[in-house]
Amino acid sequence: WYHDNLTRHAAEALLLSNGQDGSYLLRKSNEREDLYSLSVRGKDSVKHFHIEHIGTSFKFGFNEFSSLKELVMHFANQPLIGSETGTLIVLKHPYPRKVEEPSIYESVRVHTAMQTGRTESDLVPNAPSLGTKEGYLIKQGKIVKNWKTRWFTLHRNELKYFKDQTATEPIRALDLTECSAVQFDYSQERVNCFCLVFPLRTYYLCAKTGIEADEWIKILRWKLAQIRKQVEQRNSAVSS
Repeated sequence: WYHDNLTRHAAEALLLSNGQDGSYLLRKSNEREDLYSLSVRGKDSVKHFHIEHIGTSFKFGFNEFSSLKELVMHFANQPLIGSETGTLIVLKHPYPRKVEEPSIYESVRVHTAMQTGRTESDLVPNAPSLGTKEGYLIKQGKIVKNWKTRWFTLHRNELKYFKDQTATEPIRALDLTECSAVQFDYSQERVNCFCLVFPLRTYYLCAKTGIEADEWIKILRWKLAQIRKQVEQRNSAVSS
C-alpha cells in the first residue's frame, strides 16, 4: 500500500474508483523530503494527512510511532478526524500497489480522472489499472426468449446494460456481489455464449467472437474472485 511517487490527483482517482470506505494508501509528499501523505477514502471523498519522518519514528499530529505498521494498527481502531465537519475515518482496507488482473485485458480509461477533468497523464505508469470493460453483447430476453443486442459496461462490481452505446440510463444494473458463477454456455442454439448465474435468474449473453467471449469471462471471473477475497478478509477481521 506504499505508492511512492503517486500524485495527489492519482491517489484520489484510484481510491474513489476502485476503493471503499476506509481504503488507504501512503505516498511521498511533494512538499518536503521528510513528509509522507496518507490518503484515506471516507464516504465520497478522499482526505490527505501529513506524516513526518523524524529519525526512526513517524509523527502524526501529536502522536509518534516507531513504525508505519504501529501507526496503521493504531488508527485501525482509533478513528481519524476526517474534516472540519468531524467525519470519522478508520483505516480498514490497504490499497495495494499492484493489482493482479487477467492476462487478456486491454488498457482502459480511468473514469474518475476523466470525470474530474484530469487525464491519464496524472497517473504514474505502475498505478493499478481499473477492472473495467465495455462493448456490445447479444442478450436473451427474460420472458420472451428472443435475442437483442445491448451495450454492456463493467465498472467496479456492477455490470450494466443499455439499449445502445448512446443511451444514458441503463436498462438494468447487475450487482456482481450476488453472482455465483460465470461460464461458457452450450445450451443455446448460438455460438460464443456464456452465462452469469444469479439467485433468481441466469443471464445468457453472446459475443461476436470466441476471443471476445473469453475476455468477458476472464474479467468477470477475476471480479468474482476479488469480491470473494474481500468477503473472506472481512469475515476474518470480524472473527479476530
